[in-house]
Order: sequence, then C-alpha cells, then structure tokens
Amino acid sequence: MRYHQAVHDVSMLFEDCDKPPTEDSFDNTVGGRLPDTVLRKALDLPDLQERDVVKHFINLSQMNFGVDNGLYPLGSCTMKYNPKICDEIASWSSVGDIHPLQDPSTIQGALRLMYELEGFLCEIGGVDAVTLQPAAGAHGEFTGIHLVKAYHDSKGEKRREVIVPDTAHGTNPASAAMVGYDVLELPSKDGCVDVEALRSAVSKDTAAFMLTNPNTLGIFEKDVKEIAGVLHDAGALLYYDGANLNAIMGKTSPGKMDFDIVHFNLHKTFATPHGGGGPGAGPVGVKKKLEELLPVPRIAFKDGIYSLDYDRPKSIGKVRAFFGNYAVLVRAYVYIRMQGGKGLVSVSENAVLNSNYVKERLKEDFELPFQDLRKHEFVLSGRPLKAKGVRTLDFAKRLLDYGFHAPTIYFPLIVDEAIMIEPTETESKVTLDAFVDACKAIIKEDPAILKTAPHNTARKRLDEAKAARDMIFSWREYEKKLGQRSNSA
Repeated sequence: MRYHQAVHDVSMLFEDCDKPPTEDSFDNTVGGRLPDTVLRKALDLPDLQERDVVKHFINLSQMNFGVDNGLYPLGSCTMKYNPKICDEIASWSSVGDIHPLQDPSTIQGALRLMYELEGFLCEIGGVDAVTLQPAAGAHGEFTGIHLVKAYHDSKGEKRREVIVPDTAHGTNPASAAMVGYDVLELPSKDGCVDVEALRSAVSKDTAAFMLTNPNTLGIFEKDVKEIAGVLHDAGALLYYDGANLNAIMGKTSPGKMDFDIVHFNLHKTFATPHGGGGPGAGPVGVKKKLEELLPVPRIAFKDGIYSLDYDRPKSIGKVRAFFGNYAVLVRAYVYIRMQGGKGLVSVSENAVLNSNYVKERLKEDFELPFQDLRKHEFVLSGRPLKAKGVRTLDFAKRLLDYGFHAPTIYFPLIVDEAIMIEPTETESKVTLDAFVDACKAIIKEDPAILKTAPHNTARKRLDEAKAARDMIFSWREYEKKLGQRSNSA
C-alpha cells in the first residue's frame, strides 16, 4: 500500500481572521493604566479563536514529514528519534524562565548543569576542556579554527593554510576561509586520506588538517594515528569534525586518536530535534595546551560555589552572546545522564549495525564504491539507474511516495550519483526492511513514474534550482516580489 500525505487547503493565519484587536479589546486598568504615550491603538496580530489556531497548525503538521512519523535517513545529518523527556525537561520553567543576566548566585543549578555537561563531553571526546558557547556545528568549526589561529599566533607563527580532504563537509573549508586561511583540498585514496599525499601537502605554512573519523563515506580512517603524527611533526594541529560521533561513542574517542580540537554536534548526537536551520549547539573541546585560549566566560567551581571566570587574558574572547543555546545543552545533559556510559556504547553499536544491515541488503542493487565495511552511514552510487535514464534525484523523490524521507544525494562529490544513507540507531528492523523493500521496488519501476515523482505528497516536485536562486522567506517578501513582477509585466 502506498503512502498518501494529507492535503489541506491552509491559508495564512492572518488571511481569514477578524480585524486586528484595538485598545478597546484590552483591560488596561489592572495594575494601573498604561500612559497614553506607550499605549498602542492596535496590535498587528490576527484576532483568532484558539480552535482556529490549533486546527491551522495540526493541518500543517499532517502535510509535513519528520522524524516522529517516519524514517529520515539523511546521511551525515543523524536525523534520529529524540526521547520526548528531553524536550519536556527543557520546557520546565526552571530552564525557560531564568535570565542570562542574573547574578551567578541565583543560577547555581544551571551553572552546575553546564559544568557537569562539559565534564561529560571531555570524557566522551577524550579532551581536557570544553566550551559550550558555539551555537551550531559550523559555529563550532569557526570557533575551533580561531583557536588554531590563536595557538599559532601565540608561538609567533603566521601559518596560512588549512588542509581538508575531498570527503569533508562543505562547512569545513568555509569555516577555515572565514577565519582567513587558504584552503588546500586533499584527494582521497580508496575513500580514505592518502597519507603520502598528506605528507607532500604539509609544510611550515600548514596550520591544521580538518578531518572526521569515520569519514563522510562511513569508512573508519585506520591510519589516523599516522595522520596525527604527520601534522604534529610539522607543528600543525589536527581538528576533529564531530558530525560522525554517533559511530564511535564509548568505543574510542577523538582524543585517543590524537586530535587536538573537537567540535560536538549536540543537536545531532544528543537529542535535540533539528533540521531546517536549528536549534543547535556546537561545543568545542581541546587538549590541555589549548585550554587557555577557550572563549570566556569559563564556568568555575570552588568551595561548593559555581561562578563565571572572565579572567582569561589569552582567551579568543566571546563567540556568542551569553553562554550558548541553553535549552539544547539541557537536552544533551538529560540524554547523556539517561543513557549512561553503557547506553552511549549501545547507541554507537546499534547505529553501526543498522547501517551495515541496510548496506548489505542494497549493495547488489546499486554500486558500493570503495571498501565494504562501514560505520554509522554508507554511500551508494546510483549509476545503475542511469542505464534506464533515471537519476538519483528521481529515485529520492519516489521514496517519498513510499513514506520515507529521501536520503542525502549527490554528496560526497567523489561518488557519482551518490546516495548517502544513515539509518541511525533508533529505527527497528521492521522499519529498515520496509525501507529496503521500497528501494528494491523503486529500481524496478517504469522510469516515467520516477521522473514525475512524488505523486502522493501534499506538494509535487518543486523547482529546486529556482528556489535556490529566488529565495523568499516571508509572506511580506512574497507580496513585495509579486508586486514587483506585476509592475514589470
């Protein structure tokens, strides 16, 4: 039976409402009348019944797809199901009602939570100190590369280059470039870092090498200790992109692999619903030699009191207002405490098991480039579809008709017609088998069906190239552009 998404005729909330409320709609006598100089005559808000608001958002949710209603196998994104208790605790008034400008003596619980979370991440990452400030993974990279620069500056060195492998996430070279470095891309060999090519690329100008392990193909970089040696012998640093931490927690750590700087994607690994721009958190951990450079304030604990330490003369300064995305930090804290050490090991083991199970069932239907064993994710090639005149994009769109979100496609760029699948540890064998069966059914279908998919969703295939070139983010912007087009016609 095919999946059919709900379709509702949903207007913008303010299109079908009564006129905005005026001052007569409000009781301005409780606690003393507001001065006329600050009293608004009308609020620019729709005047709606609660019933209409609830119906509006429930209808929208039924026209959408998310982790709570189906498999979301976006490779590298770790779109796993998140325990609802993490959201519940993050919604407590003790979390949402505190203010970052309160005196530290009044937020001892919050400071303790963040202090302990730093300790958990130190243990998981194998590092000596952590800052919780960065607001996302890419922001963590940006912070980490600033730490790289500050480290070399403190030694009187003006290094100009950051090396990234050709399997790197796109944010890696972007973060390095934003800090002012020249970026050198290193070609892979059999899906992994070519150590000899790295030796040739490293020079006195090399500031750092950015790497994730396992890499974007889901392959573990077995030569990582040798890679670290090459960088350290040249006086450079090794940076760990934490996007794939879900594969190694409790089994090993970036610190054991001799990485100097690590960023953690709390929203991916530690239970915050994400996608579409947030929310997120990208804490950064470092080895001892870099600790003094971390952003201020640091959370200190002495004589039973938690405080904020700004006395860090060598710090790179603040990278974000206040202390980071606190509600995301709370979710991560709850998740880690709930899982415990053994639970985090199970997360990694099940993520790797699910990935390899799906890979084994699909590798004969597609192509599996490079070596066989994978970790939490794997990348297939859709080249066999080309013989039928079908592209990976068509396959991905057709999956929506079967009730599965499409995997990541066309990334990494080193795989032709790439299909990047990360089942995550939270999916059952029943769900994984249904996904595999759908994939196997799709590749046997008439190409005409695939090229016009999806057919059963609330919206049919969009012009994605146009959407990227002509971005409209609000209703007012849409009306403005509509008016401009009418005037030019």
